Amino acid sequence: MKTCAIIPVSRFAHAKTRLSPTLSPSEREGLLRAMLMDVSEALRRHVDRVLVISADADVLEYAYSLGVDILEERGRKDLNGALEQAAEFCIPEFERVMITPSDIPLIGKTDITELLHRASHFDVVIAPAKGGGTNTLIFRPGSMRLRFGDCSFFEHVSEAESRGLSVSVYDSFYLSLDVNTAEDLGEIILHGEGTHAREYLRKLSFIVRPSRGSDRLEVSRSF
Repeated sequence: MKTCAIIPVSRFAHAKTRLSPTLSPSEREGLLRAMLMDVSEALRRHVDRVLVISADADVLEYAYSLGVDILEERGRKDLNGALEQAAEFCIPEFERVMITPSDIPLIGKTDITELLHRASHFDVVIAPAKGGGTNTLIFRPGSMRLRFGDCSFFEHVSEAESRGLSVSVYDSFYLSLDVNTAEDLGEIILHGEGTHAREYLRKLSFIVRPSRGSDRLEVSRSF
């Protein structure tokens, strides 16, 4: 089955504001660029096309430089509206789409071949994020409504089952790790060998140690 991977990307200027205590605006943009490179490179090895959708001209220009296809959001859309636009765009050529956010830089360390194999036997394949969100969703475009948002993993499972679609849940540490906090940066440093995101954080002099407080990891700069 022909598969198009869809990566939604927000505006670089608005990227990852929860990391503002740790990274400057330019550093957050640099990290997003590195993560998008990791995600797009991993997916290109396994799917027929990678498509980045965004309302940001800078994002689209950068994605094009990475060798992936681009699609500009039409009108003022929320995330689900933008993804539905992208999925509809794919219908004439692709039997299934694989939605993956741009902030899961460890995706290349998971078994993407297994994900796609499951999609040959189930109507919907879903990989949960660690906070209850959805970090990968594979389905036939037009077969279900998208429910990205808070606790979207459960919303997507419920949506699929309500339509009589078979569901396979793929649990993976690497897929569950999206980047929102300083502790997430520590996980990239620990587990992201060979990724652009880890290399970028190393250039910013970040180091990670076990934490004695409430967090698992203590992330700081070495200068």
